[in-house]
Amino acid sequence: MLDWTDRHCRYFHRQLSADALLYTEMVTTGAILYGKGDYLAFNELEQPVALQLGGSDPEDLAKAAKIGAERGYSEINLNVGCPSDRVQKGRFGAVLMTEPELVAQCVDAMKQVVDVPVTVKHRIGVDEQDSYQFVRDFVGTVNQAGCDVFIVHARKAWLQGLSPKENREIPPLDYPRVYQLKQDFPACHISINGGIMTLAQAREQLQHLDGVMIGRAAYQNPYLLAEAGELMFDQQDGETISRAEVVEAMLPYIEQQITQGARLNNIVRHMLGLYQAVPGARAWRRYLSENGRGDDKGIEILQQAMALVYD
Repeated sequence: MLDWTDRHCRYFHRQLSADALLYTEMVTTGAILYGKGDYLAFNELEQPVALQLGGSDPEDLAKAAKIGAERGYSEINLNVGCPSDRVQKGRFGAVLMTEPELVAQCVDAMKQVVDVPVTVKHRIGVDEQDSYQFVRDFVGTVNQAGCDVFIVHARKAWLQGLSPKENREIPPLDYPRVYQLKQDFPACHISINGGIMTLAQAREQLQHLDGVMIGRAAYQNPYLLAEAGELMFDQQDGETISRAEVVEAMLPYIEQQITQGARLNNIVRHMLGLYQAVPGARAWRRYLSENGRGDDKGIEILQQAMALVYD
């Protein structure tokens, strides 16, 4: 979810669901320790939110995790699943699955300096190393280092010849392999990711596993998060927030961010899918896309776009 789940996106998603655990986009240890910007800024109202780290040096990861925990993140997640060329060159992401002992050292180093949970997100295999024994041994090694929460993308990563986009679609899904991990590691919390597009599919996964991570589907159709209240989090019937109420809840935040130098389009780009499958959705997307750019644009753009949806 690089360049997607930034702090504006997470604030928006939190208006839709009070219960879902939100994750940052992957932030490298180099950016945190040596970058010039503040890569860890977030609004307290986003909580609970997990910081997803990218890196392979135990010492640097420990430093970054400690900073993240001190900043208030409720979980530190090590990404061992991203197939991007950029992360391969940095020796982290999915390529790290081939070095389980190193991942275990990274987990141990982070756990030594933080009190919040340290978790790992990974694939079911990498390139030719895609047997069940491979992923079972990986989880077993990392579990021995003290990690007991694993988020498993149920596809292997094909690092040679496929783009990151193709790695999200071409390698076949293998849900039973993730179910087997839960059977072999019953004391671990095992969540699943990959190819889950509806809440009905998510509920089916919970018959086998402890949690479900939804990425692209929740971004493209964010109202799924609101609908999950009744289906997934025991929210009472009739308490689901409406789309219009979500927009209204965002307006004060957007005004505040604009006064601090943010541009409207950098916030509303995350809101384009809010009215997906609702009459007027195309008009909503088009109006925000065409009129949200510029230093002088404010919340009136959203108000005008809403009028198109309800006309």
